[in-house]
Amino acid sequence: MSERDRAPVPAKAPPRPRNVLSAVLLALACLLLPFGALASWAAHGLTDTGRYVRTMAPLAADPDVRRAVADAVGDGLLREVGHRFDTGPPPGTAEPFVRDALWSFTRTEAYRTGWDAANRAVHAAVLRALREDAAHRGPVTVDIAPVVSRVRHRLSADHVPFAHRIPVTHLRVPVLPAADADRLRKGFHVLDTAAFWLPLAAAVLAATGIAVAACRRRAVTALGLGTALGGALLVLAVAIGRRLTLADLHDAPHRPAAGAVYDALTATLRSMSWLLCALGLAVALGAWLTGRYGPRLAARRRARGSAGPGADPAPEPTRARA
Repeated sequence: MSERDRAPVPAKAPPRPRNVLSAVLLALACLLLPFGALASWAAHGLTDTGRYVRTMAPLAADPDVRRAVADAVGDGLLREVGHRFDTGPPPGTAEPFVRDALWSFTRTEAYRTGWDAANRAVHAAVLRALREDAAHRGPVTVDIAPVVSRVRHRLSADHVPFAHRIPVTHLRVPVLPAADADRLRKGFHVLDTAAFWLPLAAAVLAATGIAVAACRRRAVTALGLGTALGGALLVLAVAIGRRLTLADLHDAPHRPAAGAVYDALTATLRSMSWLLCALGLAVALGAWLTGRYGPRLAARRRARGSAGPGADPAPEPTRARA
């Protein structure tokens, strides 16, 4: 055999087009995954009225939220009293008394009942407006009669004097202007569609990217790292959104209350983001460990199998003597 024949044949390089196509597909999948998580949270996590009420229920005991509610109700009550008697706002001596009374009321069970009822009514009204036809142009309003009725029932059960005389009037209070309702309605329809298609597209792109990759283990590692990076960016986006939301509020004293509400609403989104980070890192670490130690473990198993005791040879038959 000649020297040329004995020369080792160089290994074939992996096909470059397959690697490029796999990298593009995996990058798109990692890009769509956090957007899909965000759309799913907005379209499904915030549209369940019962879940929304349970999420907001602990905020009834938050001091910042209680103070904001007492201030808002106190301002409205003082203005209403001034308009009823045509005397303008009441004198300043009555304001501290009203606010102290409302602050004390926020510690009662009746306040918690009214808080849950108000959140349920507002969420149902906003959700109904978002799902209506775009031809609806009016503001979103809430009838406060069911809220007042529940509060009156709770006060009567607590044997509060004259609680049964609280009038239950069907007064519709605006909670969302018409312009804001129209913008939210359009965004809601987009999110509702994206919540279905974005996760599906990300899954299809990820599976295709892994299938066409020349080295699938590396593709799985890259997908895990990209998923973890997308989850980390989503956590950062939630934090930046909180800062921007609070910065846009002109009422500085009530920013802590708004921050508490923001944190409660985005708790599920933050959990999803950290889950993406943990899942991506776990997949990448598993793929790297199997690539590094898998061949060694397989070689050891083969070596132990070949070094096992062999079967004893069969004894040769003895020749009969003549």
